[in-house]
Amino acid sequence: MKLYADTPARRSRQIFGDLWVVAWAVFSVWLATMVFDVTMKLAVPGRKMESAATTMGEKLRDAGNSVDNVPMVGDKLAKPISGAGGAADSLADAGRSQAEAVHTFAWWLAIAVAIVPIVMVLSMYIPLRMRFIRRASTHARLRDTEAGIDLLALRAITGQPLTVLDDITDDPAGDWRSGNLPVIRALAAVELRDIGLKPSAIVTPRLADDPL
Repeated sequence: MKLYADTPARRSRQIFGDLWVVAWAVFSVWLATMVFDVTMKLAVPGRKMESAATTMGEKLRDAGNSVDNVPMVGDKLAKPISGAGGAADSLADAGRSQAEAVHTFAWWLAIAVAIVPIVMVLSMYIPLRMRFIRRASTHARLRDTEAGIDLLALRAITGQPLTVLDDITDDPAGDWRSGNLPVIRALAAVELRDIGLKPSAIVTPRLADDPL
């Protein structure tokens, strides 16, 4: 598998691109954690309300139990106090529900902040990298055999601009059909350079080093 080009400039761009994607993913995750922490601050009032209401409910129930022991009027006094304790419990439940809702919202918001930018970048970048890896891996295998050189030359004839082909020969198709080896190797070298690969030793040095 050929992950990077042979030519320094293109290889450097690919490595920089990979590092940039990794840095973008790390930044997105960091931003998501910051968003989560900031959002969770909205849960503080709910937690405080839950804590205060729970404490109040416990004290009211204790007071109701104490008043209930008072002769004659204890039962009548205990009921409203116990009812107030129940209301405090309901308030505590409301505070707890608010805090849980904020926690859930904070998680989903953080996930969205992290996943959406990463997916957007990867959906554009990965297809380009996979396309290069597939082409480069195939070209790298072909450049090491004479039959592969013939295929690369044919690919250059069908895919390279006419101005590039004209710099090599006036009749690229005819030279390829006739088996003109120097021209075939020059065409293969052009195809390899186009994807960022260096010609193999099979390509003659003069044609391989000739700027096309």
